[in-house]
Amino acid sequence: MDAHQLIKRGESEKIEFKEFLKLKDEIGKAVSSFSNCKGGIILVGVADSGKVIGFSVGKDALEELANYIKRNTDPQIYPSLKVEEADGKKVIAIKVNESEEKPVFFKNHAYKRVGRSDHLISSSEIRKLAKEEKKKLNWDEQVCGDAKLEDIDEEKAEDFLRKTKNERNFYIQPKTPLKEVLGRLELMRNGKLTNAAALLFGKNPQKFFLQAETRCARFKGTEPLKFIDMKVFEGTIIDQIGKALNFTLEHMPMAAWIEPGRPERKEKYEYPPEAIREAIINAVCHRDYSISSNIQIRIFDDKIEIWGCGPLPMPLTLEDLKRKHKSILRNPLIGKCFFLIGYIEQWGTGTNKIIKECLNHGIPEPLFEEIAQNLVVTFRKSKLTKEYLDILGLNERQKKTIEYLKEHNKITKGGHMKLNDISKTPAFEDINDLLRKKLIAKKGIGRNTYYILEESASKRPKKDRKIIGNLLMI
Repeated sequence: MDAHQLIKRGESEKIEFKEFLKLKDEIGKAVSSFSNCKGGIILVGVADSGKVIGFSVGKDALEELANYIKRNTDPQIYPSLKVEEADGKKVIAIKVNESEEKPVFFKNHAYKRVGRSDHLISSSEIRKLAKEEKKKLNWDEQVCGDAKLEDIDEEKAEDFLRKTKNERNFYIQPKTPLKEVLGRLELMRNGKLTNAAALLFGKNPQKFFLQAETRCARFKGTEPLKFIDMKVFEGTIIDQIGKALNFTLEHMPMAAWIEPGRPERKEKYEYPPEAIREAIINAVCHRDYSISSNIQIRIFDDKIEIWGCGPLPMPLTLEDLKRKHKSILRNPLIGKCFFLIGYIEQWGTGTNKIIKECLNHGIPEPLFEEIAQNLVVTFRKSKLTKEYLDILGLNERQKKTIEYLKEHNKITKGGHMKLNDISKTPAFEDINDLLRKKLIAKKGIGRNTYYILEESASKRPKKDRKIIGNLLMI
């Protein structure tokens, strides 16, 4: 229905008129009202009487209004804004859908639509809405459309049960009928398969969810411009984890070195495989499967990025990921099944484990960012290459200690002396020079003093870092 027809109908429970664009707060209240009810349309440039006032729409007017609404609503609302014409004048039509998550607040207040007016929702009503939200099924608990029992791969279910017995001593008799197995795992609702069942054990999960795939690419250089290798992994989400990890390990270089006095060559991956695996599992387990995008693993010369789908589940923040925090599952059924096979612990320790693995491996702490409403984990290489150390003018003793720290994580002043067979004075000068050049960091006090690589020192930003950008679709 065009703007002219909507204006003829007049204001109602689903139509609101606003005269001027500058009435942003009034528009925001209407957005909250429609979001908390059955949706509606706001026409800006129309008087309450239905008279079309119209106005000249600036180049950035729609974007600024959309951003204003997004910034001041919680959960964030992304209405559809469009310039329409009525009586030869331009008006803005703002279409607001009913929110799946209620109540929707505008500037810390929630509103509802009553007749032709926006009314403040009382605290008791807010509590009632919140209780109703809790009763709603999560996406993975919902029934999976036309999926039938014959869409489930019995061999995959049996393999899963073997793992649950080994990992958590969760045992179901081998001859138990498939329907009963799925029922015991809470993967059926009212006799029908859930979305989680199709993703975990489906013969072809992409038949029901095209977006449920993992894309992996090894790019040339340090930017996502040209890739050397690329794979798209489908199948069950459990299979995708293994395939994505194997792809990453295949394209992950090995660091090699010879320790003084030892003939054997030592090797290790440039990034800790356990941390990479944990990040992939987290992305698959906690992604928002209602979003029509896919998990991506991007491998560059200097870093590995693991892109999830969707932001952190409320109320977690990026800063929470670096400290002890509760386990908040966006997909509780998938999370429970991942727990049973030992993929997750459900203690909120996954990101802490990732950080610890990186620091113990001698590389910097990973970055946790929200980019274009997606959680991205970035693993970075050590910048302390031989070429870089040469540029800084380090002597051979200092270089040897840096290499030692890459492998052993910490060293004392006495350790530096013993490693290089030197006395206190040159050791003191070496250590102070490394501190001045911010290559190492001092830890502990007195006799308990030791040194670690500066790039491995955990630094927590003062506030969450959020970056907005475009998600690359390979």
